[in-house]
Amino acid sequence: MASRNILVVDDEIGIRELLRDILEDEGHHITLAENAQAARDARLKQRPDLVLLDIWMPDCDGISLLKEWGNAGLLTMPVVMMSGHGTIDTAVEATRIGAFDFLEKPIALQKLLKTVAAALKHAENHPKTEMNLASFGKSLVISELKQRLEQISRTKNALLLIGKRGGSVELCARFLHLAGTPWVGLNEYEKLANAPLEILEQAREGVVFIEEVASLQKTEQKGLQLLLNKADKYQARVVCASAFSLPQLAENPQFDYYLLQSLSQSTLKVPALNDHKEDIPDLATAMASLLVETSGADYKSFDVAALNALRNADWPGDLAELEAVVQNAMLSSLTDKITLNDVNRVLEQFTSSEINPSSVAQLPVELVQPLREARDDFERFYFQHHMKLINNNMSKLAEISGLERTHLYRKLKQLGIKIKG
Repeated sequence: MASRNILVVDDEIGIRELLRDILEDEGHHITLAENAQAARDARLKQRPDLVLLDIWMPDCDGISLLKEWGNAGLLTMPVVMMSGHGTIDTAVEATRIGAFDFLEKPIALQKLLKTVAAALKHAENHPKTEMNLASFGKSLVISELKQRLEQISRTKNALLLIGKRGGSVELCARFLHLAGTPWVGLNEYEKLANAPLEILEQAREGVVFIEEVASLQKTEQKGLQLLLNKADKYQARVVCASAFSLPQLAENPQFDYYLLQSLSQSTLKVPALNDHKEDIPDLATAMASLLVETSGADYKSFDVAALNALRNADWPGDLAELEAVVQNAMLSSLTDKITLNDVNRVLEQFTSSEINPSSVAQLPVELVQPLREARDDFERFYFQHHMKLINNNMSKLAEISGLERTHLYRKLKQLGIKIKG
């Protein structure tokens, strides 16, 4: 078996070192943690392939730590619980929360090796780490949002989510998606007009997500209405999103009245990041940990002053902007801790480039020309503006612009914008 990274968490030094010696003899890399806080720190710096976690520890018990990781979206590796006071009830509770297995102390060597091998094999099928609503903090605003989504999840009704571009609208839609069922995300809408029933067949028993209903042409709106009418037959849920309010959609003469009536039957306002700033420290920490796991960047924690600065800042670009700031700070900080100076330096790059009313007149768009050419000029300015802010990060640009990557590359090529490496 290939060498894996295993985190051993136990307050008894003798057990920690014994497990380390056994597992190192099997060729694995072992990290030791003597309590829950040390385990938290180790988990943030690197996602282990497996955690052996003692239940009884002085600062925080293992079950509570398991719950904490699960609620923060950090339970992305198998965890095997260990206890010298094991009961069936404890084992069942640990498994219900997300533990892979349970070992009773004293742990027999063969039982240990067999369980570790099974857990590591299971790790290959573990879900990849990604941002989700679970890691959004504990504010009242987010707690109530989750409760409303829980209520909605008990039905298959269509839903219109109203929230900012670059915000957490898609994360709310994914909250309603059951693992193992199809997820069909649409941000190019021709298929709505040409083959709406094919979309429903593809999404049978799953979710269709349409990220901006205000962008739909008349024929695409008719296709969406058909989706809404036929979704029950396919046991699929249709979740739509818009950055526009219901009155704004109603004022749009191009938006079908009857479709708006259908969408209005179940709507949910998604709070902006500025509405729950108290969650920003937790969010920034979760984003930093995610960046370590997805890009291989070195983990850097934020000091208290840095987190306070993030919490007190304004976030017109919502979640996508916070993520870009965290990534910039992680990659450009010269020490192993992100300081207030680091955060201020990065925030300044974002705010100083912000378009303000006095600079709008200087937009490089000649208004005395056909609409198509004026639109191309604006789009060229828009993409070059954002590419400069995010150092040509195409993933971020796709997220900010709301375009699927393939469509984004095609659009940039059409506008004559070169993609720098």
